[in-house]
Amino acid sequence: MSSPGLQRRTGQGSLNPGFSNEDTDIDPNVIGTEPINNHDSDDMASPKQHLASGSRSGNVSSGGSIYMVMISLLSAIGGFLFGYDTGIVSGAMLFIKVQFNLSSLWQEIIVSVTIAAAAVFALVSGWLSAWLGRRLCILFASIIFLVGSILLAAAQDRAMLVAGRVTVGAGIGLASMIVPVYLAETSPAHLRGRLVTLNTVFITGGQFVAALTAGAFSGVTQGWRYMLGLAGLPALLQILCFAWLPESPRWLVARERLGAARTVLERLRGVAGSSDAESDVVDVELKEIVAKHREEMRVMADRGPRPILLQMLEQPWTRRALLIGCGLQAFQQLSGINTVMYYSASIVKMAGVRNDAMAVWLSAATAGTNFFACFIGLSLVERIGRRPLLIGSLCGVIASLAVLAVGFQIIRDNSMPVAFPSPLQNNTRQCFVQSTCDSCISQHPTSSKLDSIVSCGFCYSGSNGTCVSVSRSGNSSLCPATSQTSSWFLAKDFCPTPYAWIVLTGLITYLAFFSPGMAPVPWLINSEIYPLWGRSAGSGLATCVNWTCNLLVSLTFLSLTELLTKHGTYWLFASLATLALLFVITFVPETKGKSLEEIEFMLENNI
Repeated sequence: MSSPGLQRRTGQGSLNPGFSNEDTDIDPNVIGTEPINNHDSDDMASPKQHLASGSRSGNVSSGGSIYMVMISLLSAIGGFLFGYDTGIVSGAMLFIKVQFNLSSLWQEIIVSVTIAAAAVFALVSGWLSAWLGRRLCILFASIIFLVGSILLAAAQDRAMLVAGRVTVGAGIGLASMIVPVYLAETSPAHLRGRLVTLNTVFITGGQFVAALTAGAFSGVTQGWRYMLGLAGLPALLQILCFAWLPESPRWLVARERLGAARTVLERLRGVAGSSDAESDVVDVELKEIVAKHREEMRVMADRGPRPILLQMLEQPWTRRALLIGCGLQAFQQLSGINTVMYYSASIVKMAGVRNDAMAVWLSAATAGTNFFACFIGLSLVERIGRRPLLIGSLCGVIASLAVLAVGFQIIRDNSMPVAFPSPLQNNTRQCFVQSTCDSCISQHPTSSKLDSIVSCGFCYSGSNGTCVSVSRSGNSSLCPATSQTSSWFLAKDFCPTPYAWIVLTGLITYLAFFSPGMAPVPWLINSEIYPLWGRSAGSGLATCVNWTCNLLVSLTFLSLTELLTKHGTYWLFASLATLALLFVITFVPETKGKSLEEIEFMLENNI
């Protein structure tokens, strides 16, 4: 039998006119501010007892597991949209920059406004999800994705592109924060790691599908419109399937809707309509959630009505949780992942791949590595734990970044020389004086008597080449590469080299190591370490930190490659990844196999 404090009522009306019977069919005393009666205190298993004996909340029937996985798949469509919209820009940008004559600055703006909007809406999402609930926030994210996709597909100028990217960014900000929190709050302890990691699998799957889509439409006239617009289809699917998503039981407890919370838990754990013995499993889990929430409400009442983030910063253990969560999210971005995902096609071209379509398909191969490597993390996260997965992932990331740095340095040191200078007439002096291909394509003249000249390009045939000025249209009157029968080529953003394989190897190994650990685990740990009263605010702040660092890296990446050189930029990322490794070893605890309430107790008592 379930304990008296959580017994179902029968044949009684609503105890609170603001709630339905479903909301109040459990004794509201269990979440009141008054002390629980002695009988309930004796029957209540404390988090400390659960740490010693193991939580019973992990017992889930096979039907419950199937339903839980279905709900996880449906909610993780938000992760797919997140991945698709961040991934598609890499391939689409190669064609957008030509159609709209985009400079490096404009390319960075179009990529970065999405990230800036995501950072703002990630912060807002904490308040929004606490007010409206996790379920409605997921719906709003899908609607915003749909609107943004339509704007991008119909873009006629730079302003429409920016507006569409900002709209999509708002959806990404909401989805990136709320989906991991929703999955963590609905999952049993023994499945939580895999189900939250499933969201990352969907993110990388979205990036992989985006890369394949970019490859498929790379030869189509105005194909970038299809690339950007197709994100509306999964968004529409999630909107249509919205009715099947239950609300988070922990959010329902926070709103004092205990009857609804118990009903949802019964469905999630597969014991709806089962015997009293099976219902006891839900009773134990619900009582643990309620007891911890009531304790937190008493502490908050004593502290007075101050902003939640301020209260989190005042308490040592929640301050430590914020340090861990925000630190992991910052280092995820500062180790360079989204320079690889947003600019993978550009990086492939930097390595010496001449054809745009080939660069898109090779970037699809890197996205495929990112996707399939996530399954390694999915299988290991509940076997070896979060910390070992992070440490192993970062060690591989550091080595791969070193390979990228060395590869770009070898390419620069062996850059094809200028075999004969081009005539100074109709050429800029910046282009005329260059001695190698690498120095040539790195030049960006800012003024000239010829206003149409904006950069330098390397005109070559076989082992012979020269540095020439390039017009806004991307052509040069000094290079015969425009002729279909010509053996000459005009390289504007790459140099011909036999060493491109080193960079491609570095890209693939980077993703193979990053995806199992550093991709999912920061999101997973952030969904686990905050108290219920501060989970929305803490997760929102950490997600905002993630997108702010993402913005910093993506906004400066192309400029860094010009300022520090390509190899210098990747040595910088390798140094930051080394700091991330030291941070994980020093601060990050192991949370494998523990309920959210047990993790909270562990952090609170510095266990």
